Amino acid sequence: MALLVRSLPVAQNWDCRGCAACCRSYSIPVSADERKRIEAQNWDLGTSLFDARGTTLNHRPDGACVFLGDDDRCRIHAKFGAAAKPLACRVYPFLLVPAGDHWRVGLRYACPSAAANDGRPLDQHLAEVREYAAQLEENEPAARTQPPPPLRAGTVVPWDDVLRIAGVVAKMLGEADVPMERRWRNVLTLAALADGLKFDGKKPVTGGRLSELFHVLSETAADETPPADQVSRPGRAGRLVFRQVLAVYARKDHGAERGTAQRSALGRVAAAVRFARGSGVVPKLHAALPTVPFAAGEEPFGPLPDESAALLTRYFRLKVQSLQFCGPTNFGVPFWEGLRSLALTFPVAMWLARVFAAGGEAKPAAVLRAVRVTDDNFGFNRLLGMGRQKFALRLLAARDDLPRLTAWYGQ
Repeated sequence: MALLVRSLPVAQNWDCRGCAACCRSYSIPVSADERKRIEAQNWDLGTSLFDARGTTLNHRPDGACVFLGDDDRCRIHAKFGAAAKPLACRVYPFLLVPAGDHWRVGLRYACPSAAANDGRPLDQHLAEVREYAAQLEENEPAARTQPPPPLRAGTVVPWDDVLRIAGVVAKMLGEADVPMERRWRNVLTLAALADGLKFDGKKPVTGGRLSELFHVLSETAADETPPADQVSRPGRAGRLVFRQVLAVYARKDHGAERGTAQRSALGRVAAAVRFARGSGVVPKLHAALPTVPFAAGEEPFGPLPDESAALLTRYFRLKVQSLQFCGPTNFGVPFWEGLRSLALTFPVAMWLARVFAAGGEAKPAAVLRAVRVTDDNFGFNRLLGMGRQKFALRLLAARDDLPRLTAWYGQ
């Protein structure tokens, strides 16, 4: 029996507006059956339809998909309909995460329409999402038996309890009368309080009792988290580690927005050194990055515009409720570690927003672009799944620099 698809309560809209940003950004994997189907369509585009291994759609020199027409429409879609495209193209920007007896649904905010909340409510797409889910289950039968992510190494609770805890976190991140940096520091305090607890002993705390426990812990976290003006600046080592993480989130390695610093091994090394030093001009790791000094990323941003606060609220609640922050959709990390990795994207996005604003963008546009650049990497850039980056996150948490970075870049 197929898993159900459940819509999310978060207020999120989307419709494809035909901007073709995705067609200019990603390498699209194709299955053997999809390759045969596309070959049978008898295309003559003057170049190979697939890469040398035949596992992804080919790209033009400008980074765009070989099937992207001059009118910014997919040639396959235009001639044969949406169902003829590879599943990866059809699913984007939806994210489907197996969660026991159902799929959780999220969106990639790298898509301009998703980030802008532009289109129909998410639940109006349920019919097509169910179709995608059925195909994903056919391709990956193990999705039906996906175990819940551990809260930490060696601590596992049932799916229902994972969702209860995620619900508490989502609620904390949705408190509109609390500044976003404070919401995240409250969540980080909650994580510190709960990370050492065991829920799977002889008398496990589960169901309603677990909900009550986390209600108390969330209130305790809010009481114990200090005001931003009482939080010290991140230490020198913490800032160094943070800039190394920034260098990963700020990069674009392929597509039309590929950074000029990425085009040679020497350029990549030079960019890494400059990020480590944090001085001079910000390297062009992404085509959208303006030519501004690193110091621009340290200047206070000021109060978030209302639309930017709403954007960040939607983004973080959607990531938590869809469970994209832990388990297989985030390099297999446990719940609490994944939540900290998501928390780190807040100072990352705010650093980028400061840089984009220094380059002349209005604050709402700067935050919007920063979230899109950040989300383009979160859970997808393989560098973030490497041991070095996971160690960097644990180091920031162990040194208590993560809440400091959150408060500092939330200014």
